[in-house]
Amino acid sequence: MKFIDEYQDSRLAKGLAYKIAQRSTKTITLMEFCGGHTHDLRRHGLRQLDPETVEMRSGPGCPVCVTATADLDRAIALAQLPDVIITTFGDMMRVPGSYSSLQQSKAEGADVRIVYSTTDAIELAKANPGKSVIFIGLGFETTAPTIAASILKARQERVENFHVLSLNKLTPPVMKTLLDSGEIKLDGIVCPGHVSVIIGSHPYEFIPREYRVACAISGFEPLDILLGIDKLVEQIEKGEPKVEIAYARGVKPEGNERARQLIEDVFEIAEANWRGIGTVPASGLKVRGKYEQFDADKAFPVNPKPPREVKGCRCGDVIRGSATPLECKLFRQVCTPESPVGPCMVSGEGACAANYQYGTTHNPHSV
Repeated sequence: MKFIDEYQDSRLAKGLAYKIAQRSTKTITLMEFCGGHTHDLRRHGLRQLDPETVEMRSGPGCPVCVTATADLDRAIALAQLPDVIITTFGDMMRVPGSYSSLQQSKAEGADVRIVYSTTDAIELAKANPGKSVIFIGLGFETTAPTIAASILKARQERVENFHVLSLNKLTPPVMKTLLDSGEIKLDGIVCPGHVSVIIGSHPYEFIPREYRVACAISGFEPLDILLGIDKLVEQIEKGEPKVEIAYARGVKPEGNERARQLIEDVFEIAEANWRGIGTVPASGLKVRGKYEQFDADKAFPVNPKPPREVKGCRCGDVIRGSATPLECKLFRQVCTPESPVGPCMVSGEGACAANYQYGTTHNPHSV
């Protein structure tokens, strides 16, 4: 296939779904790691095409959702500093912290602005030499190269009032943590396509080798996702777990070497705090010492109050795949997109937002 619309062909999708149903004889649990997959599965009605033997669970692949409350509180504390402009992507504005949000801080007079790229943040720093511009660096391996490039650009152009609060996270280490926990028994993982464009397929190879769990890297069109599920079902039925690329037009086994070099040059691997999971070793990125002048943690040390979580919110359980949004008593009753209690209802990649927007399916266990 050459064109994107071919990957959205409903006739081909139904045919592939029928093939999956005919092949699937075992009751299995699959996790789609990426929040983009969670939304696309529902938006395109693919949940209804899944056979009853296949249970889908959403994973922690939503960068906004997995940002720990303590880290969000740091960002909000930075917004309170004089002569500071906070820049962030839109979803983070409305996520509730322990005592406030970036949106509320803005309403109270803090200078918090939505940007669409790191370049926007650098240009803002150039236009405001008397202020410090802090970019809230969120995302997985997908966004890390662009954030790294922004630091290199700021150094090259001597934009000394540009800083990054690095909250970036790495995918394979948290997969290992979830599998080690044994909280839910997974038979296969739909690995994230965009992340894999950067890191390739090799970093997932420990999963089938050590845990006997099948892996398929999928794109985001309907046929991409169904092809990924088909490959997982085939591996599981044969008892031959491995890592397969079901997104060959975007992912190479070795990934994108240039992007990985950018990350390695600017960042070093560190532990990271994940909402609902806790501290995961070697799952985060912090700015290397040679670029510390652009590190917001070093330039602006803050000490916010101890974090507190909203009572009754099960966002952390949903992130781990141990609960569905429907199992949260706040879902639809108290927590809605207009008045979100947790980030899973705020983010465009959150499982709660997907369930709210697209409704439920025949499978009550699907997230």
